[in-house]
Amino acid sequence: MGNSQKQHQRGFNRVESLETSEKGQSNHNGARPAVASQQNPIPDPEVHVMPKRRRLTAEYKLGILEAFDACVEPGEKGALLRREGLYSSNIIKWRRLRDTGMLTALSPKKRGRKKAQSDPLRQRVAELEREKLRLGSELKQARLIIEVQKKISEIVGVELVAVEKRALQ
Repeated sequence: MGNSQKQHQRGFNRVESLETSEKGQSNHNGARPAVASQQNPIPDPEVHVMPKRRRLTAEYKLGILEAFDACVEPGEKGALLRREGLYSSNIIKWRRLRDTGMLTALSPKKRGRKKAQSDPLRQRVAELEREKLRLGSELKQARLIIEVQKKISEIVGVELVAVEKRALQ
């Protein structure tokens, strides 16, 4: 059995002994621990929600660069990075951006697809297409009504030509 397997098994036995001690049973040595559950509490197995990603503003980045450049004592820069939860690669990137004068590049960018710019011609085309669909459905309905009128006139025996002449007078 390898060293890492032994450590894993030891950890497993410890958890097993804590579980059995909480139930009031003895552990693997046969001895009952006095307050094992209070001394070595089992961590909460609940999965926590992922934290939101930090969005650092340009002002914050410039402030960190100034504070980083002001550090002169040994270990002071590392302490600043640890305190702020940053990496040295962040400082390098931000310095390059600052030196090239890209202050807008230091501000966080909106993620995801870019919103399409509104084009008046596209809006007009879409409006005309909607109107065409509406008129097409009205035409279809009018043709259906005319067909029904023709069939009713055939059944009743009334000539449509005579009805049309009366309507014109």
